[in-house]
Amino acid sequence: MPTPLHRRRGVATLTAAMLASGTAMVAITSLSSAAVSAPAADCAEPFPVASLQDGDLVTGKTVSRGVTPDDFTGEVLGVLDNGIAPGLDMIIMDLDSQAIQDAGGIWAGMSGSPVYAEDGRLIGAVAYGLSWGSSPIAGVTPFEEMDNYLGSSGARPARHASVNREMAKRIAGSSEVSRAQAEQGFDQLDMATGVSGIGASRLAKLSHSMRSYFPKRAYAAGRASAASAGADDVVAGGNLAASFSFGDITFAGVGTATSVCDGEVVGFGHPFNFVGRTSMSLHPASAIYVQPESLGAPFKVANIGAPVGTIDEDRLSGISGFFGATPPGAEITSNVTYADRFRVGTTTVTVPDAEAMIAFYQQIANHDRVLDAISKGSEDQHWTIQGTHKGVPFTLERGDRFTSAYDISFAASYELSDIVYLLSKVPDVDLTAIEIDSALEDDTATYRVVGNEQRAKGAWTKVNQRNPARVKAGKTLRLRTVLRGSDGTIVRVPYTFKVPKRAIGQRGYIYVEGGNSQYSDEYFYDFEGATTFDDVVSMVNDSLRNDGVRAVFDTSGGPRGGGAIECRGCRGGNKVVHTEVTLGPVDRVVDGFKRLKVIIG
Repeated sequence: MPTPLHRRRGVATLTAAMLASGTAMVAITSLSSAAVSAPAADCAEPFPVASLQDGDLVTGKTVSRGVTPDDFTGEVLGVLDNGIAPGLDMIIMDLDSQAIQDAGGIWAGMSGSPVYAEDGRLIGAVAYGLSWGSSPIAGVTPFEEMDNYLGSSGARPARHASVNREMAKRIAGSSEVSRAQAEQGFDQLDMATGVSGIGASRLAKLSHSMRSYFPKRAYAAGRASAASAGADDVVAGGNLAASFSFGDITFAGVGTATSVCDGEVVGFGHPFNFVGRTSMSLHPASAIYVQPESLGAPFKVANIGAPVGTIDEDRLSGISGFFGATPPGAEITSNVTYADRFRVGTTTVTVPDAEAMIAFYQQIANHDRVLDAISKGSEDQHWTIQGTHKGVPFTLERGDRFTSAYDISFAASYELSDIVYLLSKVPDVDLTAIEIDSALEDDTATYRVVGNEQRAKGAWTKVNQRNPARVKAGKTLRLRTVLRGSDGTIVRVPYTFKVPKRAIGQRGYIYVEGGNSQYSDEYFYDFEGATTFDDVVSMVNDSLRNDGVRAVFDTSGGPRGGGAIECRGCRGGNKVVHTEVTLGPVDRVVDGFKRLKVIIG
């Protein structure tokens, strides 16, 4: 009996990750949601930007370790008019604390840290740092904008804000930053998108240009020590995390909560992915430490806990959400078996646009855990997608076989993810569950289509372009395709075509193609424009398995039976004969293509 790999329940046992689209580095502590109550509220009153004066003293809160916020101090250097977006100013401050000094400046993961005026009103949230590198100089998003729960400004936020010579001179005069460095402007504090459960070497092989559903950049890190955090820890200045998915694969970002009030929270001070209305899950987190970085911004390393609510807005001035109910999600389950090992892994995805990416990561992570190597091999795979279209339940199923002489984990993971991506682009489709069963073996032998034989006069005869098949109109053309294995094995697969009487006097072709020759990146992108549910269903049902063979009989003269022209002058009328049969599946993937001429008498 296969041996299950050890999997603790209720506590993550997978790799931590650094985030991509703007956060800290995270490790996963707990993955199951629980009933929660809202943490202590601060319900801060906003301080108007118009009332700020250069030199005003400020205080703030943030977490550099654990869950308890520490204080920092600072001074207002000035205001960049329209520094974040038209009508949205950026407040420039010089901040200080022992933690900031130890890190060499403000850090990724500090986004959202609240900054208060001397009268206790909330000025805004730390959200931007100087472009040139680590520095205590911060760009602050006004809380009077965040207090609107991230109003619906349609402007795309600028990740970079320019600094004029006067402001650069003021920054240089109040800090160790030179005027030239200050003139490089401000950038949104990094919130790199992170993926737990999949290693950095794997992520490096994926690119947004190869598959548009992959993030443009993502980072992974080793697992950190477990640390607990609950809803009560999400307070002003405390850690705040938002995730697209949690489970085996947690795709998330850690920043800071700016304010909590009436069961709601706002944080970050800048967008996560700027998608507007969203359905991310809300998590507490516990910081392990802040990593100094001499060549770039320091960053926070943290564990995130179980989801305690929903992030439903991702706007210009930050994210917001509520405590309690967590968003519904599609559950992706991967069951991988290899020799005497097996493992079942599960991830819940709450953001539909992330389902294709997470489906791919879930498969890779579980394959790597079971195979424990980048390995060649073959895989017999079956998957099921369940969901609704316009409220009507549907189920899509497909089985296929994959073979790779280098990395079977990657080779077997694209096809399903491509289908999920296409479904995510169809209006009114909501996925509820994806299940993948994968049985792996070391054998990498394949077949190739090498020829055809015809049954005539009681014997099988080799037929090809020079020695065409011949058949009388109205009779059955009996053939078999010849497959040669990479190990020398020969397999013959029979098939027949009924030739109509009207085809008398015509010339035709039979095109035989192995399924593994059909699917490719180009084939996928041919379908990327599929806009209807029926288009995607047809693709799933009509696509040839990699271990199948398709034979097409055509009298149009078009390439591979693709032509749909009339056969003018042919006896029996101008109608084209075009029919096809699918053979197999056989016990290996099949490559290759052969064309056979047919003469109809």
